[in-house]
Amino acid sequence: MKQDIHPQYYEKAKVSCACGNTFTVGSTRPEIKVEICSKCHPVYTGETKLIDTAGRVERFKARRAKVAVKPTKKPRARKAK
Repeated sequence: MKQDIHPQYYEKAKVSCACGNTFTVGSTRPEIKVEICSKCHPVYTGETKLIDTAGRVERFKARRAKVAVKPTKKPRARKAK
């Protein structure tokens, strides 16, 4: 390996979020500022809302139910020559 080409690695880099949450990670930067983290992101906090316009989710679920109920066709046997 070449000497003196690798960046400085900080094992305890401080990450601070706009919501006030702080934690440490390994990074090549000593301090990282982020706008959103796992404590305030809607997907991780369970605040995600599904916007259903014109009943798309219900129609999708109905189509899936129809497909699951239909019996599968057996492949036709080929005639031997």
